[in-house]
Amino acid sequence: MHKPTFLIALFLSAGFCLGSALGQSASGTAVPAAAPVWKAAATSMKITPEKPMWMAGYASRKTPSDGVLQDLYAKCLVLEDAKGNRLVILTMDLIGIPASLRQGVEEAGQKKHGLPPESVVMNASHTHCGPEFRIGGWRYLEGMEHKVAEAEEYGKLLLERLTKLMDDSIAKLAPAQVHHNRARCGFAMNRRLPSRLGYKNSPYPDGPVDHDVPVLEVNSADGKQLVAVLFGYACHNTTLGIQQFCGDYAGYAQEELEKAHPGAVALFMTGCGGDQNPYPRREVDHAKTHGKTLAMAVETALQVMPKQPTPSDLKMAFERVPLAFATPPTKEELEKRAETTNAYEAEHAKRLLAILKNEGKLETSYPYPVQVIHFGDAMAMVTLGGEVVVDYSLRLKRELKHPMVWVCGYSNDVMGYIPSLRVLKEGGYEAGGAMVYGSHPGPWSEAVEETIIGKAKALDGKLGAAGAGRN
Repeated sequence: MHKPTFLIALFLSAGFCLGSALGQSASGTAVPAAAPVWKAAATSMKITPEKPMWMAGYASRKTPSDGVLQDLYAKCLVLEDAKGNRLVILTMDLIGIPASLRQGVEEAGQKKHGLPPESVVMNASHTHCGPEFRIGGWRYLEGMEHKVAEAEEYGKLLLERLTKLMDDSIAKLAPAQVHHNRARCGFAMNRRLPSRLGYKNSPYPDGPVDHDVPVLEVNSADGKQLVAVLFGYACHNTTLGIQQFCGDYAGYAQEELEKAHPGAVALFMTGCGGDQNPYPRREVDHAKTHGKTLAMAVETALQVMPKQPTPSDLKMAFERVPLAFATPPTKEELEKRAETTNAYEAEHAKRLLAILKNEGKLETSYPYPVQVIHFGDAMAMVTLGGEVVVDYSLRLKRELKHPMVWVCGYSNDVMGYIPSLRVLKEGGYEAGGAMVYGSHPGPWSEAVEETIIGKAKALDGKLGAAGAGRN
């Protein structure tokens, strides 16, 4: 058989119609109707800043945004199980989630809908082409007043829109079918390249990766309309570094899926991609291609893989565990660093000195969010705060005994990089080097991995017996 003929046959055997791979199964049939035991609804809202703003993700940026390449969105999926337990999932095309934003949404959900904290999940796509609205130590520095005011204004608007999304989705709850599955996607690559000078931020094809694409599919009660598709991938959303707002590959993947399924809401959740980059990168066409590739993986889960019914039985747990920093620097050490010729180290020291002056001390630990959600005995979702490296998802998938384990980073609070013990000992950017761009003393203590994994496993055990394990 000639190669092109073989590829066509392979594509058709996978359940695709050539020329219409997105949005159309080979058989053209809808999801089989079944007695719906879920209620669900999804909504979407534009959150693109209406005026130029300073952008997040690259410290080298020296000017505010210059236009919009692709609008940014916040989206909400609400699930209600057979007992009336609700899960609210909010996703955003943003660099991260400040703890204050999570607190505001949490309080609104409790006050208006009686939602406990464990019922709310917030996840950021970590696009590096979004607005900077994390304030940190800025508030204490002269000359930063305009950035602080801009960030606070946008944060208030964002809280209003997220609250409305939650309200609207809950008001629209209707009977639904829910299925889960997973596929694979391959453009992420480990970026911690070993060299004689340490670990470089460069492609490392031999490094650990997580190419799973977990998918939660929500259809109407009769199975004929895709209401929402929630999907994830463990990769930095850093194809681009332009001065225009854009959702990057995650934004383009959502766009592709919504074009292919009119009326549906596509929501992306970032996995443990702290040490993963999309390759190739830097060009807009690269971001679009990665988006289409990821959307195709989601379509494989929707159209080709056998449907896995999701039990209508939600159990949820959420806690903040103290995550210890290594011994913080003294005032004298900071004063010395503030005079260094390395601009980023000097600026970091000045922020810490301002915190020390205004608050009297530096933090020795951080209240780190860990959340576990059981979907009956079929799937467990673990959400972790910060830019979590891939070791966490790989380990939790080995050690949590469920048929499917979905691990998300960048959730509920993004306070910085979260290295595993391996990465911490190896050193480099994710281990602690990136701390100079924030307002934490850093690095984390060597207890970082066991603290987080231990809490995730404890919450998992608290929710009940695990399933049969991943096949």
